[in-house]
Amino acid sequence: MTTSVVLFTRDLRLHDHPPLRAALDRSAAVVPLFVRDRAVDAAGFAAPNRLALLSDCLRDLDAGLRDRGGRLVVRSGDLVAQVCAVAGEAEADEVHMAADVSAHAHRREELLRSALEARGCRLHVHDAVTTVLAPGSVTPASSDHFAVFTPYFRRWCDHRVREPLAAPRRIRVPDGVGSEPLPGRGASAELSPGLAPGGEREARKRMTAWLRGGISGYADQHDDLAGDATSRLSPHLHFGALSPAELVHRARGVEGPGPEAFVRQLAWRDFHAQVLAARPRSSTADYRTRHDRWRTGAAAEADAAAWREGRTGYPIVDAAMRQLRHEGWMHNRGRLLVASFLTKTLYVDWRVGARHFLHLLADGDVANNQLNWQWAAGTGTDTRPHRVLNPTTQARRFDPDGSYVRRWVPELAGLKGRFVHEPWRLPAEERSAYDAYPDPIVDLAEGLDRFRRARGRD
Repeated sequence: MTTSVVLFTRDLRLHDHPPLRAALDRSAAVVPLFVRDRAVDAAGFAAPNRLALLSDCLRDLDAGLRDRGGRLVVRSGDLVAQVCAVAGEAEADEVHMAADVSAHAHRREELLRSALEARGCRLHVHDAVTTVLAPGSVTPASSDHFAVFTPYFRRWCDHRVREPLAAPRRIRVPDGVGSEPLPGRGASAELSPGLAPGGEREARKRMTAWLRGGISGYADQHDDLAGDATSRLSPHLHFGALSPAELVHRARGVEGPGPEAFVRQLAWRDFHAQVLAARPRSSTADYRTRHDRWRTGAAAEADAAAWREGRTGYPIVDAAMRQLRHEGWMHNRGRLLVASFLTKTLYVDWRVGARHFLHLLADGDVANNQLNWQWAAGTGTDTRPHRVLNPTTQARRFDPDGSYVRRWVPELAGLKGRFVHEPWRLPAEERSAYDAYPDPIVDLAEGLDRFRRARGRD
């Protein structure tokens, strides 16, 4: 009897899982394995919100496997050592896993392949599991990746998306392979109180509701901060509880501009993956340097602290930052606003913001987080790298009646009209009633002038 190991990483699902299907097709028994990689913890990616969702996903995956006669094997420690140990215990001939794009993932794959081959065991790495298309499948004639989204998207749309695979009906796991207990959510004080649950069943329930309702209005409503008309599927995509390929197929089955706009956002995920795959250093270094001399010192640190705490004096910025703290998630328009404010209005290094987001975001991953931050900072793939988003103008446009601000900045809940976005413009006697909320930490005109001078555009 042949046996395979399926190493789950960021693909914690049973539906549309190419490595699992390949292993079941080739072997009589399969060991579904997840390794809590200590290298990921050491790199600072073991943030409380993502650990909580990881626990949800692993418990749900184990439940789904048990429904099919199997179980999930969980180990912790050095990933290569643990995979090799499990392969030895199961007398496995093959290990199957999904491809990934970070520098850490590439190193992990190389080390694992070498270690397994030394034991007479083959490693099979499957593309298009965590992305719709494999990063190297869409390239221009003159480079190894696209640096601008629009031409990438045109080519991306021309490619066939593989058909989704059904979840297996039965899985046989060999006896004698031990497992650690499944991790629990824990009770970290840093856990966001409004963090939504994770796991494949929750993800598929939310996907079904989205496709039946919200997606139709996505094109017109996705920037409405108070309307919250986005899918909120990003954490489930990050952990692979949903297949992006299946999501594209199902979205394209709904007619109208909403699904088209939504699929475009899924293409952005693939775009960032192919950039990071080609330029791994862009996770920490400028993709396109602007030779910035970012502000440092006590004043810059105080500004960044106010930004993190949602105390900048600009209600729309503070509302978004408080949503992040409470939910472990932030509306996409809010992400653009707060990133522009930190990097361009305050002129603080994008890496400061990226670290804070990775500490709190349930959907935080290297490709999308770091490269979206670089886009906002003008050091990435944005074709207008020096644009600055004015927070009050954006607030009037995307939160016109102030409902989003009033929800997340309760100190200003009693304000009516435009003053909810500009409380500093209240007459002095009225402003005193709202003195629990701070004045702006920077004048927008001064911030814009500082940024233009720093970029040599004054």
